[in-house]
Amino acid sequence: MSQPRPDLAPDPSLSRQEMEDLQREIASVAVFEDDFPFETDALSSPLEATATGGSPPVVVGVDQSFLTNEAGDQDRALSAVVAMRGGEVIERVHAVTGLEIPYIPGLLSFREGGPIIAALEELSVDPDLVLFDGSGRIHFRQAGIATHMGVVRDVPSIGVAKSLLCGTPREDTDGLPAGSRVPIDANSRVDAPDGTLIGYAVQTRQYDSPNRHINPLYVSAGHRVGPETAAEVVLELASSYKLPEPVRLADQYADEAKKSLD
Repeated sequence: MSQPRPDLAPDPSLSRQEMEDLQREIASVAVFEDDFPFETDALSSPLEATATGGSPPVVVGVDQSFLTNEAGDQDRALSAVVAMRGGEVIERVHAVTGLEIPYIPGLLSFREGGPIIAALEELSVDPDLVLFDGSGRIHFRQAGIATHMGVVRDVPSIGVAKSLLCGTPREDTDGLPAGSRVPIDANSRVDAPDGTLIGYAVQTRQYDSPNRHINPLYVSAGHRVGPETAAEVVLELASSYKLPEPVRLADQYADEAKKSLD
C-alpha cells in the first residue's frame, strides 16, 4: 500500500491542540462521497463481480487488542487485519507496537493509528475498501480513526462504531428492526453546521423477542465513501452477526493472535 499523505500520519508526540488542528486538516481533505471503482453488490458475491467482468474487490477489516506489562498496564497494541475477497478470507496479518499515549476521547487515531499502519504494511494485497472498528465522520472534528487512516493511505474507508461519539439521531434508535437505518446529524459537539448528515445508526441484527433488543451500529464515511453507501456496505457484509464480517473476523483474529503471544 502507498502512503500518499505521510504528512498527515498520526504523531502521538503532538500537543492536544496540534492533534485537534491536524484532525481538522484531515477532515478538510477527506472525501465524504463515493469514489471507488467497484459495485457494492460485488463485495460479498464473487458471482456478481464475475458477471460485471471483474474480480471481487478486496475488503479489509481492522481491529485492535492490547497487551499488558507486568504491572498490568496496557503498553502495546496488537493490530489485526483480515483481508477478504468474495466473502472468503485471503490473508490475515497483525503487528504489535508500543502505545505512547493513553486513550483520550476523540484522539483515538493518535493512540492506535501507528499500530494500524504497521499492520497494514504487512498485507501483500492492496485493499479496495477498509472497515475500521471505530468512527469516521461521526467525530467531534469529522476525522475519526477511519477518516484519518483512510486519508493517510488514500483508500476508501468506513467507520463502524459500537457507541455514538457525537451527533443526534433523527429518531429513536431503540429496538429498530433489522435492516433499518436512522440518519445521524451533526450537533453542537461537531465541527460542522447543525443538521449536516454525518452517518447512520444501522441495525444489522435484531432479536424477535420484545423483551430485549440489540443496539445499532454507528456507521460513518471514512474517506472516499458516501454516508448512504457506508450504511449499505455494512448491511451487505453483516451476515448472521451484528458486526460486518471483515470487522468481526478481525476482532476474532486479534484475540487469537493475542493468546498466541501470551
